Amino acid sequence: MKKGVFWLIDEVLLAVPYEDDSTTGIARSGDNYNHRILWNYVKPRKCNKPFNYYPRGRVEISNKGKPIVYMNLSIGEEFIPEIMKCFDLEEEPRIHYDGSSIR
Repeated sequence: MKKGVFWLIDEVLLAVPYEDDSTTGIARSGDNYNHRILWNYVKPRKCNKPFNYYPRGRVEISNKGKPIVYMNLSIGEEFIPEIMKCFDLEEEPRIHYDGSSIR
């Protein structure tokens, strides 16, 4: 199971699982990525959109070892299987639709 962040860009999932030795795009907590900081390193070539232009989300692991996916309301549940695969989630995550805005 991995934590990390993702964007949905033109119906294609851009998933970035967190790696323990990462030094780029790290969140203040130090154990996951920050969308805003990481965007400049992972955005598609020739993309001039800000990090919050596309719907986005993140995968967290609860203190009980359960996966939780926080994501924008405009990301459909049809992407859950792909999110699970990208982040090596073996059990259905709890889904929490957050209020992250998109431009």
